[in-house]
Amino acid sequence: MKHLILVIFLVLTIFADVVAQTRFITKTGHIWFFSDAPLEDIEAHNKKVVSVLDISTGELVFSVPMKEFQFQKSLMQTHFNENYVESDKYPKATFKGKITNMGTVDLTRDAAYQVRVQGVLNIHGKDKAIDTPGTLEVKDGRLYGRSTFSVTPQEFDIKIPRLVRNNIARQIDITVDILYAPLTGNSL
Repeated sequence: MKHLILVIFLVLTIFADVVAQTRFITKTGHIWFFSDAPLEDIEAHNKKVVSVLDISTGELVFSVPMKEFQFQKSLMQTHFNENYVESDKYPKATFKGKITNMGTVDLTRDAAYQVRVQGVLNIHGKDKAIDTPGTLEVKDGRLYGRSTFSVTPQEFDIKIPRLVRNNIARQIDITVDILYAPLTGNSL
């Protein structure tokens, strides 16, 4: 009986390790945006992005705390949180999607792989379908993800007052830069 329990425990432990190895996570992902406007460039960085990637399915999720975006000027950060994205009402942005060609990525070989990411980005309570190229790079046993795409404030019902409309670009470039680690029991 003791042997049977030991065998069952070992099988479950091995199974849990195999399942865990299909998921990769970061709690310190880096997302930044850039607005190239005639009067003033605006850039903000957020290094507290949480993301999970399931390499067996390509499923991908992001959670972005809006108040963690850091601006060069504190007044910009205040306006961003209070007037534009209304961070108290909409505290995070999310992305739920999939790497559609995950099967082309060989995790056993160091290389940069071109991938396609599709899903739904939610900012300010509004959803927008995203379809963008990206890169997954396997290097020294690590998994790096990167993508750049553009959005407009109007797509998310973010109102820009006429007085400052020329200070903010019509399109905002968003860059995602992630270093994933295998999800383990200690990762959560």
